[in-house]
Amino acid sequence: MEILEAFDLTRCAHSAAQLAGVDEKTVTRYVAIRDAGRDPLVRTRRARSIDPFVGKLEELVEASQGRVRADVVHQRLVAMGFTGTDRSTRRAVAEAKAAFRAGHRRKYRPWVPEPGMWCQFDWGEGPRVGGRRTQLFCAWLSWSRYRVVLPVWDQTLGTLVSCVDMMLRRIGGAPTYLLTDNPRTVTIDRVAGVPVRHPDIVAAGRHYGCKVETCEPFDPESKGGSEHTVKIAKADLVPTTANLLPDYSSFTELADACFEWCERVNARPHRETGTAPVQRLAAERQHLHVLPAEPHAIALGEERLVDTDQTIRFGSVRYSTPDGYQGSKVWVRVTGDELVITGRSPAGPAEIARHELSTPGNPRIADAHYPHHPGGNLPRTPKVRARTPEEVAFLAVGEGARRWLVEAAATGVTRIRAKMARAVELAALLGTDRVDEALGLAAIAGRFAEDDLASICDHITARGPAETVIRADENHSVQPGTRGWEVFGA
Repeated sequence: MEILEAFDLTRCAHSAAQLAGVDEKTVTRYVAIRDAGRDPLVRTRRARSIDPFVGKLEELVEASQGRVRADVVHQRLVAMGFTGTDRSTRRAVAEAKAAFRAGHRRKYRPWVPEPGMWCQFDWGEGPRVGGRRTQLFCAWLSWSRYRVVLPVWDQTLGTLVSCVDMMLRRIGGAPTYLLTDNPRTVTIDRVAGVPVRHPDIVAAGRHYGCKVETCEPFDPESKGGSEHTVKIAKADLVPTTANLLPDYSSFTELADACFEWCERVNARPHRETGTAPVQRLAAERQHLHVLPAEPHAIALGEERLVDTDQTIRFGSVRYSTPDGYQGSKVWVRVTGDELVITGRSPAGPAEIARHELSTPGNPRIADAHYPHHPGGNLPRTPKVRARTPEEVAFLAVGEGARRWLVEAAATGVTRIRAKMARAVELAALLGTDRVDEALGLAAIAGRFAEDDLASICDHITARGPAETVIRADENHSVQPGTRGWEVFGA
């Protein structure tokens, strides 16, 4: 700038050179560069040996969409007569690729969501429960950043629609668009780059008043939100060496962990908005559509009526259900080699049972569904219910009386009512506690004869409570010994 300022002052290259302290030729060169409209600070590149081959080099870069390797280009140029080193080729290829990317850089518009318009969802690999793989259905409302994570066993179409139904009912309404990736349950084909929707997912979207859209591949604006939800959910829910989480013992434990995680992340301020998503959800619900009362049929399957024995029939096979659904309708669908049973809960339809498919004559009955009937198909202990005054008086003695009655009836004891009356009389004389203990010992030892109860009461009075009870059998006889037979010469 001092050289050019001196020239503008003197209008003479010789005088300007003396003022700036440089050579006269330097002044002339800088003035010529300025008059030509170029930058005086940019150095003019010298001629290179690869310059005659730059056209071919750019042609190779263009044909390969900027992916060709420099060593391949160097071999081509050497065959054409290039005598330079591969270092010169690598520099020239790097410059050509940079120019190609600058001219073909992808451009997109920033995505600004609106309340009640977009809801995104995607799938993530969940933790293993009992050795089985699980999947995490991850969804979020784009405006409020409210997240919902649901654990499931698979990614089938029925499971997908069921998750969408549960997610919409949890957020309290339906948005205008449901945006997701391109799985086979949503996009069945692509024709000339246009995704072809699955007809069942389109019908499900119409049922809820939403339009199902799929994101552009590799598009960070449309797909990045749902993928980020999957990433942070897996980081906090899937046991790894980084978070040191223990394995889940049951699917219910995983479902509770997902619900607690959603409550936690939705209650803390979001980095982008500075407000908790649950607070913004209250405002966004005013823009959501009203949900239908019933879920879509694909999400549930076929209807079945639960009988009084807590079973439903599917394919001429009985399958058990948990207690509390007798007389109500449930939905069943086949997933792989399993039958999924869905029932209605306060939070909406939810999976209540899952059985392996079976054949007629081989019902699937889970013992966990019958906690009030322990023992399965084994003989059940009879229920003791007093109906007469004599029975009421006998059972009022205590638990030992109930046990004595059950054991005596099972062994076919005769004159059982008379013995019960005798026990009531003894209880009036000796006290209910002593007789109750004697009846319990008699039931354990299997002693139900006429005078056995009185004998046991005398034993308790003389020696105190019995520490061990020996049942009379082949190994333990009531005979005191054989010494008494010696008088007969035996």
